[in-house]
Amino acid sequence: MKKIEAIIKPFKLDEVKEALQEVGVQGITVTEAKGFGRQKGHTELYRGAEYVVDFLPKVKIEIVIGENLVEASVEAIQKAARTGRIGDGKIFVLNVEEAIRIRTGETGADAI
Repeated sequence: MKKIEAIIKPFKLDEVKEALQEVGVQGITVTEAKGFGRQKGHTELYRGAEYVVDFLPKVKIEIVIGENLVEASVEAIQKAARTGRIGDGKIFVLNVEEAIRIRTGETGADAI
């Protein structure tokens, strides 16, 4: 099993969700997040004063899937989340040692 974490721009969430459903991903967890990478935020003007916005709004998507869906899921996220501009985000793929469904007690791949 693998866990894919993707940090994307908030307005791309619906496109990424639909792309993941098309490749067979059954469930996702979405968290609102703030952060910055190479873009280092930006400067805004508010009531005549300049201030730096260092943490930009992002969305973090987490999915746990079988090894057979990893490549298709990563490609789906890349295609759906790409705008071609700085700040499109990152994708991380991690190993998952165990998964347990609380309601039924199922473990491993049966739990996802």
